[in-house]
Amino acid sequence: MVSSISSLDRTDIAILRVLQAEGRISNVELSDRVHLSPPATLARVRRLEEEGYISGYAAMLNREKLGHDNLALIEIALELHQYERITEVLDQLVAMPEVLECYHVTGEYDYMIKVSTVNNRALDHFIAKRLIPLPGIARIHTSIVLKALKQTTELDLPEP
Repeated sequence: MVSSISSLDRTDIAILRVLQAEGRISNVELSDRVHLSPPATLARVRRLEEEGYISGYAAMLNREKLGHDNLALIEIALELHQYERITEVLDQLVAMPEVLECYHVTGEYDYMIKVSTVNNRALDHFIAKRLIPLPGIARIHTSIVLKALKQTTELDLPEP
């Protein structure tokens, strides 16, 4: 189902704004914030989930506390131009647990991945033993993140 923000009313947007900032909020507290009854709020949340506006809920983990001190952005250029082969490579790439995000991009490279490893040695191993051996990789460019200045999953939604 294709949806757009124009099909949402002020209350739907208010619900989304609260949930993206506080995913663990109780339905009762959410209903107080958006000025609806708890059953009406729950019905709206379920509809927003069913229509795909809410794609899931997750805890945001502190990767450094969990020993993942290395974050890298890796650009990948493919030498392949056959759909089946590209799909095969991408399936392998996105299945790697080190890969947190993968984007098809414009420019000099075809894809950009965000990779988390415990240290530089683990990153080197990932690149040398897992990434480079993938068939059809023409070249890669790696940038190590020194400091994250902003990390958010919150979208800039209009004021309700």
